[in-house]
Amino acid sequence: MTGPTYLQFHIAFLVPAVMLMIATAFVSRAQLPDAVPRIGAGRWYWSGVAIVTLVALVYTIPWDNYLIARGVWWYGDGSTLATVGHAPVEEYLFILVQPWLTALWLSHLSLPGSWPDAGRALRWRPRLAAVGLAAFVGVAGWRLLGTAATFYLGAILAWAAPVLALQWGVGAPQLWARKRLVAIGVLVPTAYLCIVDRIAIEYGIWILSEEYTTGLTVAGLPVEEATFFLVTNLFVVQGLVLYRWVLDRRADGSVATLRVGDDDPRYP
Repeated sequence: MTGPTYLQFHIAFLVPAVMLMIATAFVSRAQLPDAVPRIGAGRWYWSGVAIVTLVALVYTIPWDNYLIARGVWWYGDGSTLATVGHAPVEEYLFILVQPWLTALWLSHLSLPGSWPDAGRALRWRPRLAAVGLAAFVGVAGWRLLGTAATFYLGAILAWAAPVLALQWGVGAPQLWARKRLVAIGVLVPTAYLCIVDRIAIEYGIWILSEEYTTGLTVAGLPVEEATFFLVTNLFVVQGLVLYRWVLDRRADGSVATLRVGDDDPRYP
C-alpha cells in the first residue's frame, strides 16, 4: 500500500484532536468566570469517562468483529499492523480513543439551568415514550438486516437501540432538560469524525462493501458511517450527562455549583 496507514490516520487526526482538547481545557479553565459551572469540572467526571469507555469497548468489539468477518468492510493492503480476532489493533485503539475525544470536548461545555424536580424527573410517560422510540429504531434496524443493501445500516440501528432504550428509559427528562448541551456535545465530534472518516475512505485505509451498503452518501461519506458516529457519540454524551445527574441527585438532589477548575468535595 502506497497511501497512509491506519496508524498514520491516528497520528494525523485523532492524536492532534485529543491534544488540542487537553490544551484548550487549560485555557478555558483560566478564562471562564468562576461562576460558570462546567460538566467536566471535578474528578468524578473522569471516573464516568472511564466507565463509559469500558462499556464502549465491551459492547462494540464483538459487533465490530462480526461485521468485519461478514465482509461489511475491510482494510487496504498493508494499512494495518496486526489483527486480533477479525479487527486490526488500530480498530481497537479507535474504539478506545473516540469516547475520550468526545468526553474531552464535552468537558469544555457549561452546565446551564437545573435538573427537573423529582416529580417531573421520575414521570413514567416521557420515559416510556422515549423507550418506545428506541424500540422503533431497533425494529427498523432488524427489518433492514433482511436486505443486503441495508444490512450495515440495519446493524447499526439494531445495535444502537438497546443502549438508547436504557439511557432514555432512565433519564429522558434529564436529557431533554439538557438538550442543547447534548446536541452540541454530540454534533461537533460527530462532524469532525465524519470528515476524517471520509478522508480515510478516500485513501483506502478501509473500504466499505457495496453489497452491504445503500450507496447513499453525504458529501461523499456513506450515510452508514455518519449514522455510526452520531449514535456512538450520543451514547457517550448521554451517558456522561446521566452520570452527572445520578451523582448530583445522590449528593443533594440539585445541580452542583462548581467553581471552574475546582473539584467538588462531594465527589471523591
